[in-house]
Amino acid sequence: METQERILQSAESIFMRMGIRSVSMDDISAELGMSKKTLYQYFDDKDQLVTTVVTRHFKQKCLELEACSNQASNAVHEFFLILDRIIIDFTSMNPIVIHDMQKFHPLAYSAFTRYKQEFVLACVRQNIERGKQEGHYRTDLDTDIISKYRLESIMIPFNMSVFPPENYTLVSTAKLISENFIYGLVTAQGRALVEHYINERRK
Repeated sequence: METQERILQSAESIFMRMGIRSVSMDDISAELGMSKKTLYQYFDDKDQLVTTVVTRHFKQKCLELEACSNQASNAVHEFFLILDRIIIDFTSMNPIVIHDMQKFHPLAYSAFTRYKQEFVLACVRQNIERGKQEGHYRTDLDTDIISKYRLESIMIPFNMSVFPPENYTLVSTAKLISENFIYGLVTAQGRALVEHYINERRK
């Protein structure tokens, strides 16, 4: 594996576990068993490393969301495939990561915001329109409003003043919010699919 890729993978792993602010370049070099001098040959400072990690991370997330859409047999199936991806990501993510990005690494936070407002929002819109066409989602829904609502609902578990990490986990909170959200979208036909996929996942 190339040295730069090793650095990015290790940095992403430790940022997700520990948050960003609490992790120093010393910590990353120790995790890698690499001198800081070598680390600085690839990245000028921590901010550049964080921005590169975040940009790389969300490029991968775009590919994963596209794969979910292509793999899904219907809109409800797609919703649950994406929820599975969210749960996998949230299982190893410290909720303080978003806060640290926003407060201390504006370039990285801008990359995250672009990903959320452009790519993720478009995916949500596409899923809602697909569900309407298939007869699984209610046709009376305002796609624009519901898409933006869904986008913001994904971020609710990261609000540590509402869901402090000592009392709530990202996974359980995101799962409950998501399941309640999908029930508000579906027709009777779609509800049967929701219950099918929930039962399958519980098995």
